[in-house]
Amino acid sequence: MKKKLTPAARKRGVVGWLLNAPYLVYSLVFFLIPLIWAAWLSTMEWNLMSKQKNFVGIDNFAKLLTDRKVKAAFINSYRYLVPIVIICFICGLIVALLVSQLPEKIKGFVAVLFFIPYLTSGVATSVFVKYLFNYNSVLNVFLRDHFQLNINWLTDQRFAFSIMVGIVVWKMSGYYALFILSGIESIGADVNEACALDGSHGFHKLIHVTLPMIMPTLSTVIVLATGLAFGIFTEPFLLTGGGPNLSTTSWQLEIYNTSFTRFQSGYGAAMAIAAAVQIFITLRVINFGTDKLNKRFGF
Repeated sequence: MKKKLTPAARKRGVVGWLLNAPYLVYSLVFFLIPLIWAAWLSTMEWNLMSKQKNFVGIDNFAKLLTDRKVKAAFINSYRYLVPIVIICFICGLIVALLVSQLPEKIKGFVAVLFFIPYLTSGVATSVFVKYLFNYNSVLNVFLRDHFQLNINWLTDQRFAFSIMVGIVVWKMSGYYALFILSGIESIGADVNEACALDGSHGFHKLIHVTLPMIMPTLSTVIVLATGLAFGIFTEPFLLTGGGPNLSTTSWQLEIYNTSFTRFQSGYGAAMAIAAAVQIFITLRVINFGTDKLNKRFGF
């Protein structure tokens, strides 16, 4: 039998819908409608300006399979993912552990200092890095004059890719450190006292006590860093244009160039959908692994 709702329950339901209405409207306007439009656009051949739109069905998706730029963006997503997630996690953890040992009077100030790179404009950072590694920069002149080293930082695949990763790690490590620091600070004083009584200090305490107790926070950091790795655009766009030999290109850069430089909006939409599928599957796999770890440690 259906349970009749009391007037008070109906009122609570209406209030709940009203409170959720802004988010629902936001999702409809900025997610659902663009998603439907992108799905429709991916079946078209259109240059964004002409009135004529040609229906091509799944031809745009079939073309993805033989496009070397798409293949490079797919592979580079994981080339970015692995070092960015690992290095950001390690650097963020080290920063958080160091800051947590500081006196309370300066702890907040120092934490904010590590957060500043996150607030720095990606464009400004990229322009500075481009100047730093320019052929006639102070660094390169010094290396040539004193060590006879002539390094093409942004045109050599090895160095260019490392610079992309280095910029992201420098910019984001302090941000993730704040998450980890909040987790460390949430560990009760009784736990630390028990560790001291049991003789658990340093690395042993970190592995067996601290990390297991902040596992949900670490899971959040890993997921956020994963999303970051898939969204890289500014650095390769301004520094290398995706080169050399597509070694630093990304999904976002290829989608932009396809849609707004070559004006192949339908193909760009198909590219965006393919990227979304890759991101979704990757995040589901990572979430599966982090959920297993959380359950193992009682979360």
